[in-house]
Amino acid sequence: MRDAQAPVPWADGDPPLELTAFVGRSAELAELTSALGQARLVTVTGTGGIGKSRLAVRAAARWAAGAAPGGAGWARVDLAAVRDPQFVEYAVMEALGLTGRTSRLPCETLLEHLAGRRMLLVLDGFEHLAPASAELVAELLRKLPRLGVLAVGRRPLGLTGERLFPLPPLSEDEAVELFTDRAREQGLTVADGTEVRELCRRLDGIPLALELAAGRLRALSPAQLLQRLDDRFRLLTGGGRDALPRHQTLRTAIGWSHELCTPAERLLWARLSVFAGTFDLEAAEYVCSGDGLAAEDVLDVLSELLTQSVVSREETPAGPRYEMLDTVRAYGADWLEATGDAERLRRRHRDWYLGLATMCELDWFSPRQREVAARVDVELPNLRAALDVSLADPQDAHLGQYLAGSLWFCWVGCGRLAEGRRWLERSVELESGYARSRLKALWVLGYVAVLQGDAVPALKALRTCREQAERTADPTALAYAEHRTGCLALVTDDMARAETLLRSALARYEEIGELNSNVLMGQVELAMTRAFQGDLPDAVRLCEDVRRVCEDHGERWARSYALYVLAYAAWRDGDSDGARELLADSLGHAHAFHDLLACVLVIELLALVTVSGGDAAEAAVLQGAAGRLWPSVGLPLFGSAHYNAPHEQCEASARQALGDTRYEAYVRQGAGLDREAAVARALAHGGARPLGGLPGPRGPVPGDGGTDGGTDGRRGEAGKREPAASPTRKGGETAG
Repeated sequence: MRDAQAPVPWADGDPPLELTAFVGRSAELAELTSALGQARLVTVTGTGGIGKSRLAVRAAARWAAGAAPGGAGWARVDLAAVRDPQFVEYAVMEALGLTGRTSRLPCETLLEHLAGRRMLLVLDGFEHLAPASAELVAELLRKLPRLGVLAVGRRPLGLTGERLFPLPPLSEDEAVELFTDRAREQGLTVADGTEVRELCRRLDGIPLALELAAGRLRALSPAQLLQRLDDRFRLLTGGGRDALPRHQTLRTAIGWSHELCTPAERLLWARLSVFAGTFDLEAAEYVCSGDGLAAEDVLDVLSELLTQSVVSREETPAGPRYEMLDTVRAYGADWLEATGDAERLRRRHRDWYLGLATMCELDWFSPRQREVAARVDVELPNLRAALDVSLADPQDAHLGQYLAGSLWFCWVGCGRLAEGRRWLERSVELESGYARSRLKALWVLGYVAVLQGDAVPALKALRTCREQAERTADPTALAYAEHRTGCLALVTDDMARAETLLRSALARYEEIGELNSNVLMGQVELAMTRAFQGDLPDAVRLCEDVRRVCEDHGERWARSYALYVLAYAAWRDGDSDGARELLADSLGHAHAFHDLLACVLVIELLALVTVSGGDAAEAAVLQGAAGRLWPSVGLPLFGSAHYNAPHEQCEASARQALGDTRYEAYVRQGAGLDREAAVARALAHGGARPLGGLPGPRGPVPGDGGTDGGTDGRRGEAGKREPAASPTRKGGETAG
C-alpha cells in the first residue's frame, strides 16, 4: 500500500471518484475542507446520489495537501458492500493495506499502525452499519489524537463532538453546468436553455440524476427527456462502469435508503409523498396517521427520516417546514400506489387543506392577516393539489368549489388573480348538489374578473350567482353578488348604478350580520363612487370609518385601499405631504401582501402627487413602473375614464415640463424596474420607512399554538389540529 504519511487518493480497487470532472460545489468544498481543520469528526449527510462521496474525496485530498509541515495521509473506506457489522474493522484494515499481516485483533492492529500518524479516514457508506461504525470511530478517536474521520452517509454517526455537514442539491446554475459538462464528455453539445434548466429543476439538482440523464442524450433530446421524466426511475438507468454499484441507477440509489428504513419509516415515507412542496408536522400527523401508524408516533418516525436525509427541514415565515426532494417523493409515491392506499391518502390530504383554507379565511379578518398571507404562500402547492383532487371527481365538485371560493383572499389580496380565475372557472363548470359552494365560487369568479377589467365574464358570473341566490333564498350569496356587481359598475364608470348597488349590498350585510374585509372593501368602493362624483367629504367620512374598524380588528389589507382614497382626497385638498405619507403607508402593506392591484393603483396616484410637487422626471419614472405592472393585473386602470383621469393629468403635466422625448425616456427607465425595485423607489420617494420597519399585525403566528382574545378556543391558529372541513352554515363567508 501507499505510505500512510502521503496523500492517498484511494485504495486499490476503489472507484476513481476524483478522476471524474468535478463540477460545482466550490463553496461546499471550501467549507468542508475548513471543517476538517476544526473538528476531528465531520459527517457529510444527504440523500442518495447527492454527491457526498465525490465531495468527501476532494475535500480529503485538499485537506491532506494543505496539512501542517510533515504532511498527512488519508484513505477512503467503502463500507457499502459490507453487510456484517463484525467486518467494519476489517474493511478499514483493507483500505490501509493491513490485511493478512497479523493475527492480532483488527482494532489493535489499527491502533498500532496509526499511532502517531496524522491521518484522515474517509468512512463512506456506513449508514447500514451505523452502530458498529460509531463504536469503532469512537475508539479510534479516543486513542489516536492525530486521527481525523470524515464520515459519509445518509445519517449521522451520533457521537459527541460530531460536526454535521448536510449536503444540499446543486444550485440551478451548477446543475446546468454539470449536465452540459457530462454531455460534452460524450462529444455532444447541449446549450444552456429553457428546456435544460427545467430538466435540471425537475431532477432536483441531484448529481447522480443529472449524470444519468446526460447519459441518455445520445438517444433523446432534452425536450424528450422532459416528456419522459414522469417515469424517471425507468428512464435514468445505466451509469459508467466505474460508478458505485449502489449508484448505477437512480432507483437503486434511492432504494438503498429505503432498504435501511424500518417498516414504519417506509410507511411514512410513502404517505408523505402526497404532499406537494413543504408541509408542517401537524399536517403530517393528520394526513399520514392511521392504519398502522398512530398520530402520536409520526413525530418520532419523521425524526428518523430526517436523520436519514429522506426528509429535510427548513425555517419559513410560517414556522418549521419539512420537505422531500421530488425524486425521493416519486419513489415514495410508487410505494404508496403499490399499497393500494393512495386514493385514501389523497383525500385525507385534501380534507386537511380544506380545513386550513377555512381557518385562514376566518383569520384573514384579524391581527393575523399578514401571517395568514405567509402561510398560504408556503401552502400553495398543497392547496393546488387539494383543488386538483376535488375537481377531478364530479362527486367532490362542491368541495372544489368551496375551496376555490374560500381562497378569495389569496387570489384577490395576495396577487394571484390569474391563477384564481383558472381554478374558479374550472370549478363552476361542474354541477354539484351543494348550491352554496357553487354560489360562492361564482361571486368570487365575478370579483376576480372585475379586477382584471374583464367585464363580460364578470357580469355573466355575477348574474348567474344572483339568479340562483334568489331562487334558493340565500341572503349571503345575494349580498355578495350585488356587491360585486356594484364593483363592476364602478370600474365601468356607471357611478350612479355603482352607488345604488353598493349601498344596497352594505345594507344586506348589516341585516345578516356580516362584517369582514369584503364588507369593508364595499364601503371603500362606495367611497370611490362618492369621490368620483365630487363628494370628497363623504368619501373621507366613509374611509375614515373603514380605517377605524380595520385598526380595531388589526386588518391591514382593506385599510390600504381606504388610505389610497384618503390620499386622493388629501391631494385634492392641496395636502401633498399628507397624501405622500398615506400612499407610502398603503403601499407598504399592499406590497407585503403581494397585492399587485393595490400597489399599481398607489404608484399611479403617487406619480400624480409627485408631478404636482414639481418633480416631473420622477413622476414619469413612476408611470413607467406602473405601466410594467398593469399586465400582471389585467386591463390597465380597468379601462375606466375615472381611474384613468389622474394618469392622464400626470402625463400631460410631465410631458409639458419635460418635453415628449425626455418624458418617454424617463417612462422607459421606470419600465425597466421590476416590482421590488418599483415599490422600493416609490416608498423612498414617499418618505416611507424601509419595508422591514413596517408594523406587523398583533397576535401569534398561525400554527404557533398561541391564542389571543379574539380566538374561539381552537388549539393554535390557521390549520392547526383542525378536523376535515365542510362548507360552513353561511357558505364559507367569514362573519365578524
